Amino acid sequence: MSDKFKGKYRNESARLQNWDYGSNAAYFITICTKDREHYLGEIINHKMQVSPAGGIAHVLWYEIKNHAKNIELGEFVVMPNHIHGILILNGNNAGIWDGVVGTTHALSLQSITIPPIDAGHTLSTPGQQRFQNQGKNTISSIVGSYKSAVTKYCNRLGFDFSWQPRFHDHIIRDDKSFQNIKNYICENPEKWQDDKFY
Repeated sequence: MSDKFKGKYRNESARLQNWDYGSNAAYFITICTKDREHYLGEIINHKMQVSPAGGIAHVLWYEIKNHAKNIELGEFVVMPNHIHGILILNGNNAGIWDGVVGTTHALSLQSITIPPIDAGHTLSTPGQQRFQNQGKNTISSIVGSYKSAVTKYCNRLGFDFSWQPRFHDHIIRDDKSFQNIKNYICENPEKWQDDKFY
């Protein structure tokens, strides 16, 4: 569904509207290439063979921790036309959300409690505030910087490359989900022919 902002149509955000994406949590991120072109490489014998653009996407993912605060990197994989990774924000605003409990591997969200919406303010939900200002050290700003850096380096080196405009995120809410997603990322190259992006 589209809405107008400053007289122009815009697409509604895919982000969860009652969630602050700068909050401590583990996030499963998927970013696809434009038109799902195989810019990043190919799967050969169930193993990913990265292209030069895929190599840049791989190296720059690990640079995220050098450019963002309070972040840990979880499992990550480059696929022919997308990347999957886990980003863990830990230390941005500890204690704001009830139920956030740190664990040794990353973060456990036993039961997320969304604070009530304050109807007295125009920008009452984190999603509405995010549209006005995506903020520093949020998932949107971190992923946007990553996408921009990969595109910039590929263009500078003359590689044909482009991301799709958006990305997909999933807030990982407990340790079981974290482990399942981690396993999914690790096994992604072996199961490429069954992948919805194939």
